[in-house]
Amino acid sequence: MKDHTLRRILVFFLLISTILIVVAVQAVRNINRSTATSDWVNHTHAVIMEVEALRTALYVADATVQAYVSTGSVSNLAACNEAHSNVIEHLEIVQALTRNEPEQKVQIDEIATLVNTQLGRIRKILHARQEGRTEDARKLLATDAGDTANPDLQRKIKTLKEAELDLLTARDTASYLQAQATRWTVWSGMALDVLLLVGVVWLIRDDLAARRKVAGALQEANAQLESRVAQRTAELATTNQDLVTENLERQWTNQALEHQLRYNHNIVDSISDLVFVITKVANISRVNPAVLHLTGLESSDLINQPLTRVVQLDITETETNSPLRNPIAQAMKDGRDLREQSAAVKDRNGKLTPVRFSLFPLRDHDKVIGGIVTLQIIPPGSEAKA
Repeated sequence: MKDHTLRRILVFFLLISTILIVVAVQAVRNINRSTATSDWVNHTHAVIMEVEALRTALYVADATVQAYVSTGSVSNLAACNEAHSNVIEHLEIVQALTRNEPEQKVQIDEIATLVNTQLGRIRKILHARQEGRTEDARKLLATDAGDTANPDLQRKIKTLKEAELDLLTARDTASYLQAQATRWTVWSGMALDVLLLVGVVWLIRDDLAARRKVAGALQEANAQLESRVAQRTAELATTNQDLVTENLERQWTNQALEHQLRYNHNIVDSISDLVFVITKVANISRVNPAVLHLTGLESSDLINQPLTRVVQLDITETETNSPLRNPIAQAMKDGRDLREQSAAVKDRNGKLTPVRFSLFPLRDHDKVIGGIVTLQIIPPGSEAKA
């Protein structure tokens, strides 16, 4: 009894130590995440500031070009060149800040294209003015109206700024949630440790009470030991018989399932249409011989490959312009059938065979776990008549 209680107490203290370690590790992780989030926030602020600086530099460049075209002053030319350099400098800084952020990088590349186009027009205006073709420079200036008036460029800069502000808000929220998680982790760990300490105290008191009862219980236990052993032996014999019966039933069930599985495979293999069994993410998990015969590929070339490697589903113009660009993925997500869709099967030589595409999702209760794709080959001439 003493050793048993001691082991329990050691287990309690081990749990207390484990909780303390978990709390410490989680707190350190949350602190590191908060630090990383703070760096992200600073990075977002830097991107916003540089985008605003780029916008300002474009305004300045436009103003200096107009002044130089009007006056032809050397000082205005120097100011124009300096503004031109500032635009390039701020653009390079923004590109460097967003180099590791793919979404922002795409927006910056689009802005950079427009900025470089505008700078090219500015250089063209300056070149015309330097050659003394003042009227030509003024016409170019009046025609272009300056890059900062370009609605497309202004819209893209505004969109990027709004995206960065949204990202800033999200990162501030993440920082707050991480701080809350740290507080909850610490307080929860302390509460659990207090409960475990109370449990240790209760265990010790229970052990002392049990010691007072052990003497009388021991005598009574010895008197009842033989009857209990006999009863337990009978229970074990009954349990063993039940296990034997259950094992036989399980074997019969497994044999029936294996037979049904082979039967299902034979049905799929005997279908003349092309049959694909796909996973939830539209990867091929099984094909029937008709697929191998038409494509000229082996099963090893198709298994675990995307369905789109050999099946090309026709998408109408309306579907192309809609937010949904993958009808198969959406149908799997919604758990709905796709029937009689126009498609084509590509064989190993790249030849396309027109087919009718049908998709039937497979469900486990209410959850989609995969799907069956059937392809009916369209006879030559049928497609033209349709």
